[in-house]
Amino acid sequence: MKTTPIIPGVALVLLLFASPAPLRGESVGAEGLGTVKSVDMERYVGLWYEIERIPNRFQSNCIGETTASYSLREDGRIDVSNRCHARNGKIIEANGIAKVVDKRSNAKLKVSFVRFLGFNLFWGDYWIIGLGEDYEYAVVGTPSRKYGWILSREPSLPGAVLDRIQHALRQQGYRSGDFEKTLKPVIPE
Repeated sequence: MKTTPIIPGVALVLLLFASPAPLRGESVGAEGLGTVKSVDMERYVGLWYEIERIPNRFQSNCIGETTASYSLREDGRIDVSNRCHARNGKIIEANGIAKVVDKRSNAKLKVSFVRFLGFNLFWGDYWIIGLGEDYEYAVVGTPSRKYGWILSREPSLPGAVLDRIQHALRQQGYRSGDFEKTLKPVIPE
């Protein structure tokens, strides 16, 4: 299947990604949004499947099978590669870079998918606000609560886990119904 790169201005910004009670934030930031106490980046990197997201304009052409892959760089930053199936059957891919901005917890990052003349532009918040004990899921949000993602190491999460995550999201100030399930695409043969 052909891969179509995303135009930088329309970049797929799945901004990067505890305890058994998901989302119990130990570190509180802007507007009271809590992050997890700490993130081991060695365990966090790898492939994540998007389970749910708050709808956003930069993912409007994604119909499903959305993934995010992270890898550590020698300079301490993180390479980010996001992929999804588009409405036209092609794969959309966006590549960016993330940097940890809270070195104490590693739970607050900034991500950029726009590079111009060797500089990354338009850095967005990527706060890890929930994380499974075994890094089996992650919940990412932003202080504005305008963006959010539920990610999993597997293509799906058990309903009971999703229910706990949704409850914790409401406690973090997200509204019921903000998130929608990521669809599995029906790709014509």
